[in-house]
Amino acid sequence: MSSNNIIISSDKKFKGDIRGPSLPSRVIHIRKLPSDITEAEVISLGLPFGDVTNLLMLKAKNQAFLEMNSEEAAQNMVGYYSTMMPVIRHQPVYLQFSNHKELKTDNSPNQERAQAALRALSSSHVDTLMAAPSTVLRVVVENLLYPVTLDALCQIFSKFGTVLRIIIFTKNNQFQALLQFSDGSSAQAAKLTLDGQNIYNGCCTLRISFSKLTSLNVKYNNEKSRDFTRPDLPSGDSQPALEHPAMAAAFGKDVSSAYPGLTLPALPGALASLGLPATARLGFPSIPAGHSVLLVSNLNPEVSGVYGDVMRVKILFNKKENALVQMCDSTQAQLAMSHLNGQRLHGKPLRITLSKHTSVQLPREGHEDQGLTKDYSNSPLHRFKKPGSKNYSNIFPPSATLHLSNIPPSVVEDDLKMLFSSSGAIVKAFKFFQKDHKMALIQMGSVEEAIDCLITFHNHDLGETHHLRVSFSKSSI
Repeated sequence: MSSNNIIISSDKKFKGDIRGPSLPSRVIHIRKLPSDITEAEVISLGLPFGDVTNLLMLKAKNQAFLEMNSEEAAQNMVGYYSTMMPVIRHQPVYLQFSNHKELKTDNSPNQERAQAALRALSSSHVDTLMAAPSTVLRVVVENLLYPVTLDALCQIFSKFGTVLRIIIFTKNNQFQALLQFSDGSSAQAAKLTLDGQNIYNGCCTLRISFSKLTSLNVKYNNEKSRDFTRPDLPSGDSQPALEHPAMAAAFGKDVSSAYPGLTLPALPGALASLGLPATARLGFPSIPAGHSVLLVSNLNPEVSGVYGDVMRVKILFNKKENALVQMCDSTQAQLAMSHLNGQRLHGKPLRITLSKHTSVQLPREGHEDQGLTKDYSNSPLHRFKKPGSKNYSNIFPPSATLHLSNIPPSVVEDDLKMLFSSSGAIVKAFKFFQKDHKMALIQMGSVEEAIDCLITFHNHDLGETHHLRVSFSKSSI
């Protein structure tokens, strides 16, 4: 037998995987699983990325090994979960490539259970996708504590197939969407997996049914409607186009604007078990409640303040380029991680992961740590202190265009252009808001330059007791 194989047997005989960096492999080692984990839940972690061909459960060690049908599927899975940590019953779960290249099966009772779960999931996955009544889904989002955007829905549903068209609207005071897939089996898979799931912890519950419509007719590509087959469509006046007579009758004049606000965390894909609705739900948010500490490489923590209030920062003693950043709560930590991970700053990509620490400890009195730990919990610069602050409505991913506000009347366009150029960045365009000269948009040469300028000039003193406020903009000039 090759040393790269695992013979599946009882937990006692198996010594576990050898720690250390591993090359890509079809076999994925999963750790820190809940003690009452089921085979179906483990398998469902892999299903969005490809077929799961084998499983070894080590319940006594809270571990499992999952074998995917290809190395590419395994790489996609590990890559995805490295930025979107899976959470099962409020417990973060850790994945990495195994040193083993495949799993070999024996006939132990544990293994018979795993094989039965594999057969059940794969057969339900196939059988239920045979006939779908429509390619169009009607999606209602209940308990809408956070606004849900068209882009967020596309990101969730695209895990199951090609989304052709989508329209979002409000009807009877409920946020709803119509979403058309390229084929019925994708629509069926999405409905099976996502119906009843929460987009965010404990809220934004998806209720999904098949629509009576056979297709959607979209006139405009904007934040309320999108036809991915027609990139040439105009943006229109931000009203969704409902040409189909059945749609017009169904919604009448009640199609109104959806929520223009938050761009919330990038959302993990289909993590609930396919075809087995009774299994415990795996929540969408990748950071569980109570976890708000991020491990950040090559980041000025001030950038994190765009997505939430930074409470404490600890520079690591042995790795000065790494820091622990404690946000106010898990939602803000998720926002910072999903928007900033992979962005470039000073020529290097930022790397952000969830830390195992639940808080950053301040040094004890008399135990100085060379100023490596800073407490910002009482900082006057926090953007999100007030509940319902309008800043919550203006959270956007990093972009080359920055939104400036709190500009005093004496400061003119050239003053601000010179200020931002002084950092060595290129100012491509500038525009004051027509109705309010306290606000402006400024377009930098690149996203990286914009991030650097935000760090440098947010809270810059412009005189007359005005401190400049800088954030990322969703608009361009």
